[in-house]
Amino acid sequence: MSRLSLSKSSLTKQTQQLKRFERFLPALDLKRKQLMMERAKALRERSHTTAAIAALRQEVRQNLPMIANREMELNTLVRVRAVRLDEENLMGTRLPVLLGVDIERQEYGYMTKPHWVDTLVETLVRMLELRVLLALRERRVSVLEEAVRKMTQRVNLFEKVLIPQAQANIKKIRIHLSDAERAAVVRSKIAKNKRRREGLA
Repeated sequence: MSRLSLSKSSLTKQTQQLKRFERFLPALDLKRKQLMMERAKALRERSHTTAAIAALRQEVRQNLPMIANREMELNTLVRVRAVRLDEENLMGTRLPVLLGVDIERQEYGYMTKPHWVDTLVETLVRMLELRVLLALRERRVSVLEEAVRKMTQRVNLFEKVLIPQAQANIKKIRIHLSDAERAAVVRSKIAKNKRRREGLA
């Protein structure tokens, strides 16, 4: 770090810098608060998705207890073929957005499978969509948490380091300039008195 110059030009520079920092800080703090609100919203959405998955599991336990029968092959009935994603830019933070989930349903003979398989297929489709949605919402939460962390660091840098340092520098320069001005006045008086005494002698 360069040594602080104790001059009037340095005082002007430090004062301008302080004003700039004080102008930036509210904008950074507002951005941090907005990111925190978005993170809270993302946490709620993730919680709703987790609850929806738990509710669907409970529904399956109640309405389709027959899937516990291990003799029937059910794993290949549905699978995710593609997940379509996009991105949104939220205050400089790039967040994933789910456009859709393409699910492939396995063809099966209506006579070879029990009647409840249709209900199971629809339930599995919903479960796969919810799992993809949960993964996306977890990703959004982690991206937003990182953005909030970085923005908090910036706010703290301005609030706890840059602004106090600029204020301390301004105070130090003002004290030095004031002392220098007083010293100049004292020297001037001493010189004036000395000239007067020499004029009398």
